[in-house]
Amino acid sequence: MGNTLGLAPTGALHRRGPRREEPLPNPGSFDELHRLCKDVFPAQMEGVKLVVNKVLSSHFQVAHTVHMSALGLPGYHLHAAYAGDWHLSPTEVFPTVVGDLDSSGSLNAQVLVLLAERLRAKAVFQTQQSKFLTWQFDGEYRGDDYTATLTLGNPDLIGESVIMVAHFLQSLTHRLVLGGELVYHRRPGEEGAILTLAGKYSAVHWVATLNVGSGGAHASYYHRANEQVQVGVEFEANTRLQDTTFSFGYHLTLPQANMVFRGLVDSNWCVGAVLEKKMPPLPVTLALGAFLNHWRNRSHCGFSVTVG
Repeated sequence: MGNTLGLAPTGALHRRGPRREEPLPNPGSFDELHRLCKDVFPAQMEGVKLVVNKVLSSHFQVAHTVHMSALGLPGYHLHAAYAGDWHLSPTEVFPTVVGDLDSSGSLNAQVLVLLAERLRAKAVFQTQQSKFLTWQFDGEYRGDDYTATLTLGNPDLIGESVIMVAHFLQSLTHRLVLGGELVYHRRPGEEGAILTLAGKYSAVHWVATLNVGSGGAHASYYHRANEQVQVGVEFEANTRLQDTTFSFGYHLTLPQANMVFRGLVDSNWCVGAVLEKKMPPLPVTLALGAFLNHWRNRSHCGFSVTVG
């Protein structure tokens, strides 16, 4: 009896094509390398603050802030923001104009413009009453798997002074990013440059980042334990000041209670915590913070109310 399972013709066999690899992601901006870890730590609070946010339209919103503190005179800030129609991502809208004016007449302003699909520009201005303190211009190009940025700070052609900062980040794999920063400053009688190398490794639940240069080192570790608990560790060393600091922070979210708790402990014997509580259905957020420096025997606390 013959073989009924005859061989199939060669042309009938299914040929599997080459596996297509996913493109490497864009590494983002150099200034955001340590952002996940820094967001874990609580912000400093002192005195009493009232913030009222008002959305005037889909493009324009304003905020009024009144701050009273025992360390200085009461202050008022008017914050205004304009967002354009070009939504590059859920968190990036162009053009964007942001301004902050205080009761003394000092102004902080930023303008972000998208010049092309991959090229964006930013201008920053800071004044103290009627005097210019800072003017800065940034240009950033985002490729498929790299980001290049050039910054000019306080350029003065007459006084022959300028600060130039160049950033470059490259995604080597889906988890590993390497890059560097070059800071060049020039003014009459002084000129110098500082080079810093940077690396970032992102896993599923944690991110480790390291900056090392002639000016010092900055290392951070971020870990997300679950949906409610996040922790962060930071180490900073400054060779010029001969100073090192180690900090540990944690972020606890209680969704059923509409509460967020942040705390920190550092090597300077400082402890601090901030508790935020939302009051639905009212558009009100309450925040209470306290910080204590055991080494200097100093403490301060703060309370804020945000409406809108």
